Amino acid sequence: MRKLVFDIETKNSFQEVGKNDPTALDISLLVVYDYTTNAYTTYDEGNFRDLWKLLEDTDLLIGYNSDYFDVPLLNKYYPGDLTTISSLDLLKEIRESLGRSVRLDAVAEATLGENKSGNGLEAIEWWRNGEIKKIEKYCRDDVRITKDIYEYALEHKSLKCKELLDVREFPVDTSAWDAQEKNTMNYTLGI
Repeated sequence: MRKLVFDIETKNSFQEVGKNDPTALDISLLVVYDYTTNAYTTYDEGNFRDLWKLLEDTDLLIGYNSDYFDVPLLNKYYPGDLTTISSLDLLKEIRESLGRSVRLDAVAEATLGENKSGNGLEAIEWWRNGEIKKIEKYCRDDVRITKDIYEYALEHKSLKCKELLDVREFPVDTSAWDAQEKNTMNYTLGI
């Protein structure tokens, strides 16, 4: 099974586009961790063709808030339909267990003992300032944290989140995570 962990950064914010619709935003870059190659790769519009080839050979996309944000936004650029790839949205899994959403930073701090290295609004400012390396480092850090949270949950069948001054551990049903169906993507590119 080919699994990818990914995260996207944008050039603009919901406030700037005037609606809470990820497809109204523009991608600055995204980072992908590929379990098959054990490598992180950065993509921008200039090399999306390489990304499409990778995605078309992927069985499971793993992200944080990815079903709501990342997949629809990336799908805006893709000439086919990325929703045909099986996905695991860790935020969605947490919401099912806790009954509410929890920020990635709160899960990372409690579960892994580390914090995120920035936030999406800073990444937008870095884009405007041409500080692409800062965006890439931040996005790669988020992908690594998401990967580590995924692996922790698989091993421990639980995660932790910080609530005010307390840390709360909660169960996560991971039984079907690695039993995703084979990718049924329609290949739309002339490769």
